[in-house]
Amino acid sequence: MGRWRDGAQCAVMLTFDLDAETLWLAGSLERRERIGLLSQGTYGARVGVPLILHTLRRYELKATFFVPGWVAEHHPDVVAAIVDQGHEIGHHGYLHESVTELSSEEERAVLERGIEALRRVTGIVPRGYRSPSWELTTRTLQLLEEYGFRYSSNLMSHFLPWQHPDTRLIELPVQWLLDDAPFFLFRTGPGSRPIQPAQVAFQAWAEEFQGIYRFGGLFNLTMHPQLIGRPGRILMLERFFEHLLSYPRVWFATGQEVAEYWAAHVAANPEEWRQGLVYDPLRHRS
Repeated sequence: MGRWRDGAQCAVMLTFDLDAETLWLAGSLERRERIGLLSQGTYGARVGVPLILHTLRRYELKATFFVPGWVAEHHPDVVAAIVDQGHEIGHHGYLHESVTELSSEEERAVLERGIEALRRVTGIVPRGYRSPSWELTTRTLQLLEEYGFRYSSNLMSHFLPWQHPDTRLIELPVQWLLDDAPFFLFRTGPGSRPIQPAQVAFQAWAEEFQGIYRFGGLFNLTMHPQLIGRPGRILMLERFFEHLLSYPRVWFATGQEVAEYWAAHVAANPEEWRQGLVYDPLRHRS
């Protein structure tokens, strides 16, 4: 039997970073007049999200959507539809700011502004936090603890969760390999990368899932509605869901469900989690 709920061998988190226009604004409204550039983000909110919600309903799967506060304010009906379908809402900054470029006071203000925007639009106070670009400062974890967050999903130190020392925060690890942006995000100008066929992402994700499944880990897939929400990629996503569902004893869960289960289970059965691991996440110090 596996280490996850009801003896599942592997836990799967389906997560979507609903950046919308903020991906291109990147913490500043200076580019708000670049309508063509921002339209890529508008597509994600207005077209990508409905296609994703339809697909999740079809396969009866729950997901976690990390939403910047600005997006909740400017696309409240889209965010409401996510909540109405029973998915989790997590914090993703306010205007997709890079926290490493903020002062201590600015980082606190952005966190508060994002919390308030999500609370005002959805009635929900988020318990999960994903920083834009997965960057943290030396202050971030203390702020998350202070504001009552339950988990962070930003670091790449393992494929199993761990608890941050001296906090209640559970880390739900991510990886660029399990993100659609390296395959599909295209920017004009220097430094752009070629767009990959959807099958390339399918193959990479399927290979990594097979490995994580074998070792009983957490498969935390990060997607962006403006990228994965293109029609051809939605068809690939359907095939990928079918691939995941073909495996026995897989637990599909939201970030909050994974964090709560992991914390309770590790507290009760610490030795079970150490079995078969080359590296022990319980002794990890971030």
